[in-house]
This record gives sequence, structure tokens and C-alpha cells, in this order.
Amino acid sequence: MRSAAKYIWWAIAILFLIGFVFYQQSGLTSQKVTAGTSIATVNGTDINYLDFQQASQNRIRQEQEGSGGKTLTLDQERRIEDDTYNEMVTNILLAQEYKRRGITVSDAEIQQAALASPPQQLAQSPDFQTEGQFDFEKYRRFLTSPMAKQQGVLIQLESYYRDELPKRKLFEQIAGPVFVTDAQLWRAYEDAHDTAQVSYVVFDPMTIPDSSVHLSDAELHAYFDSHQKELQDRPGRAIVSVVTIPRTVTASDTAAARAKAVAIRTELAGGAKFEDVAKRESADSGSAVKGGSLGKVGKGQFVKPFEDAAYALKPGELSQPVLSPFGFHIIRVDEHKGDSITVRHILVRITQSDSSAAQTDRKADSLSKAANLDKPAEFDTLTRALGLKVGQITAIESDPLTWNGTYVPGGAAWAFGGAKVGETSDLIDADNAYFLVRLDSLREGGKPSFDAAKDDIRREMVRAKKLDMLMPKGQALVTAVHGGQSLEAAAQAAGLKVEKSTPFARTTQVPSLGQTTEAIGASFGAAVGQVAPATKGQNDVIVLRVDRRIDSDRAAFDKQKTEQRQQMLQRVRQQRVQQYVASLRDAAKIEDNRRLVKQNARQATS
Repeated sequence: MRSAAKYIWWAIAILFLIGFVFYQQSGLTSQKVTAGTSIATVNGTDINYLDFQQASQNRIRQEQEGSGGKTLTLDQERRIEDDTYNEMVTNILLAQEYKRRGITVSDAEIQQAALASPPQQLAQSPDFQTEGQFDFEKYRRFLTSPMAKQQGVLIQLESYYRDELPKRKLFEQIAGPVFVTDAQLWRAYEDAHDTAQVSYVVFDPMTIPDSSVHLSDAELHAYFDSHQKELQDRPGRAIVSVVTIPRTVTASDTAAARAKAVAIRTELAGGAKFEDVAKRESADSGSAVKGGSLGKVGKGQFVKPFEDAAYALKPGELSQPVLSPFGFHIIRVDEHKGDSITVRHILVRITQSDSSAAQTDRKADSLSKAANLDKPAEFDTLTRALGLKVGQITAIESDPLTWNGTYVPGGAAWAFGGAKVGETSDLIDADNAYFLVRLDSLREGGKPSFDAAKDDIRREMVRAKKLDMLMPKGQALVTAVHGGQSLEAAAQAAGLKVEKSTPFARTTQVPSLGQTTEAIGASFGAAVGQVAPATKGQNDVIVLRVDRRIDSDRAAFDKQKTEQRQQMLQRVRQQRVQQYVASLRDAAKIEDNRRLVKQNARQATS
């Protein structure tokens, strides 16, 4: 043993060094973030930092290219990172499920799929089109040519089908045979096409003071115990202080923007190609790269001034400059079918003059001294010295941060992206203002404890009890109508107002009535002219009278039934797959370390 001792110690030393290097590279240390750091673990399988970063950055670059190179906000990047993370988790779960079910894919299956069902991107490529249709012969000749190998297309196809084919096999097993009856199709058609129009009276729970609703701790605990599923995975909440320096525009700035819009319209009216002018002039970079195209859309997709102007145009006609909250628009409708339009626009934003912008920038330079500080008192001192108002607001994880109705780009993503309490963000340079955000408090997301959820539970139970308290008042109004009064007279006697809805379907979101609520059901359950029993709307109690109802056209249903059946079958299959994947995720053991890793990465670079 003595003679072998030195060799034993050398072996121990070597093993120690190997273990130390592995420990450092694995990212298991509390602070250091390396390529091998695990940002999450799914049933024991790690997602490492390098793979996650590469996948996220690839998606970010693709989205930037799709928007004409426009820099994304932190909120947009955070959304992409969340989507990337969720996809990586799902892929691991699916791979584990393939193994459990014995699902494999052979080389022959990959070759057959590549020849028989090309990916959508290749199927739509102009290189494989003949008279506007996909040409299988062109596609197959290309696959057997040396060029396909040189360009790496064959490797890409193999990678695509090795991922896609196991999914198809699994999803076929999950979805199985699906059958939709004519009765189911007709009910779905009725839900979307039966319309009602009602007069209604709203009983507002805000008229009842919170102090009149009494709740015991036992009731709160009972609610907490019976709503565990709804209480899981709640988003994080933070309190942030926000200060802004607005880019205030003047009447002359508005006039200058309008004059530019008029000049653009004159150029278009003179024969200039709309698509070319949009690419050159439009401030909406997302649509500018597509020649100003906003695609085919239905009503309710745009702000009202834009929508009103667009739907008033004939195909090919140019609008006059249309003012919206985004600036001035020149609009052209390419096609108008029913309630849908295919529309293009050129946006001219209203921006500050150079002299006003210079003054704003100087003030922002002073404010930037408070950026990246972790001393809250200095933030307060500097904002007071600059005469700036500080607002304290609640930020919800994954929701855009807004202050006084104004979006603060990247504010929420920064607050939940590894910032420490007391820390201040970078100066945020937005189109309409400069912003600075300080993180004052942070509550992690996930399943809350009773104490953390107690206030939210109380608010929800108070709201529900107020609705219960209003139901007798609503029913008293119904009784007055059944006694011979009109709805209008009974409402006036009770100091209430009768409102009228626009026509809506069972699936429509209706102001006050909500969507798929008791009130919507009553609108289609009561006879025309009848006042229905008091019901609950979105957040209130409703008494309504059905003024008009139009039933679906059976002949129109029969004409589209085949297409509807295919759509419903596809939707049902997708729902089954989504439910199955969701159940896999619910049953999985997932450790999400992203926030800790981001925090460590920030500390390492600060």
C-alpha cells in the first residue's frame, strides 16, 4: 500500500480536477452561468443554457427579419423566449412518450414522406410551381439532383421528418377516429349564426359597498381548498415605480404629419405603386415590408377611425388621410367580401419637431443617471430634482406594463427578468416617451399559499356575493314588468336606464352581457318580446327583453356543411392532442430555473 500510495493520490487528484471542471461547466455553482447550465429539468432531462439561448435567438432574428429589421422590445423577446421554452419542454415530453410507446421512424419512412408530402415552405416555393400549382415532378427532380445535397436541403428534410413523423404517429394514436354528426354541425352553425338583439338593464355590483359583505376565514379557506386547480401557476406580481418624459407633440407637429400624408396620397393618385411607396414611407415596419398589406381581416380588428374609413372605401379607392391614435393613414382596400376586407395602409406618425425633440433628449440624458442603480433613494432624489412625477403600479408577469393607459415597452419583461428589488432599469427609449422603471417589490409566480392568495380570494368572493345580493333586485324588476309595466317604465321607477345591444350571436362577446354567460343564454332562450328572469352577465346582474331574433338559414348551412365538417374534425383532433400534451405536462416533474439563471447572468455582467 505504501509503495502504491503516490499513485492513489495522483488518481484522487485527477478525479478531483475532473469533477471540479464538470461542476464548473455544468453551471451547478450558485452564480456562474455556463453553456451547460440547466435552465430547466423535465422528468430528469435537462434543457441547457446554450441550447435555449441559440433557439431563442434564432426565433428573435426570424421575427426581426419578418418585421423589416425592427428591433424588438424586451416584452416581445420575453414572449419569444417563453414560446421557445414551452416548445422545448413539449418536445422532451413527446420524446419520452415516443420511447414509452415504442414509436420509431425508419429511413424508408423519411424518404417516402419527403417525396410524397413536402413541407409547406417548399410546397409554396416559386421554384416548384407550374402555372400557380405545386409541381411534384419539379420537386422530385430537385431532390435527386446534386444541388439539393450541396444546398443542405436533404439534411434539413431528414431533420424535419425525424421530428415530424413521430409526432404524426403519436397524434394518430391519440386522436383516433373522430366522427361529427349533422346535429352537432347544425348546433355549431346555429351558435355562430343565430342572432339576437336585446334591451337590458344593468345592476352594478359597485353600488354595494364592500363593507356590507361579510366573509369568515373559514369561507376563505374553503374557497382556497376547493379551487386548487385554478390557483396553480399564477403569474408573478411586482410593484414598480415608473417615471416618464413624454415626447409631447404640438399642433404644428400634427399639421406637418398631415401634410406629409397628403403629399403621399397625391403621389399615389398620380400613379405611383402603392407597394413601393409603402416600403419607402410607412412607419409601420411590419406591414411596410409587405407593401403595406394588413391581410384579410374582419370587423373589430382595427381602431374605430381606421375601420370606419376602410369599410367605407370601394376596392382600389384611396382614402384621404385618416387620423388614429397611431398617426395618419392612407388606406386602400384591395377586396371587399361580406364582412371581410383585404386592406393596405401607409402610416405617417406624428413626431416632435427637431427643437422639441432636442429639449426632451436633454432631459432624458439627465434621467439616465438613475439607470441601473440599486439605490432607491437616488432614484427619488433625481426624479424630484427634474420635477418628474413618479407612478407606482402593479406589474403582472407576461402582461404588458401600462401606466395611465400608455404602454411601457419592456417594463414587465425587465421586472421579471432577473432584476433585484430596489434596482432601476435602463432608460427605455420608446416612440412616444422615455421611461425609467424601478422594482420595488416582487412576488414569484406559481401556486400561491393561502396567505398570498387571501386578498384575491376575498375580492372574488365579495364580487360573487354582491351579484347574489343583486339578484332579488333584478327579479323585483322582472316582477314589475310581469305586473303590466314596460321594461322602460319599471327601470325608470327604479332609477335605472335601459340600454340596447347591437345584434349578436351566442359566441359573441357583448358589452355588459359578456360571452357564454347566463345573460347570453337568456337572450336565446326567451321568446321575442319577453322579459327573461334576472341573470348574471360578465360582472353584473342583467334583466333583458328580447327585441329581435333571426334564426340560421338551413339552406345556407347545407351549402357549407362539407367544409364545416372538415374544419370541425380538424379542430376536434387538435383539441384532443392539446389536451393530451397538457396532461403530459401536468403529470411531469418540471423544474424551471430560468429566473435564477437570468439573475445570476445579470449579476455576472454587472
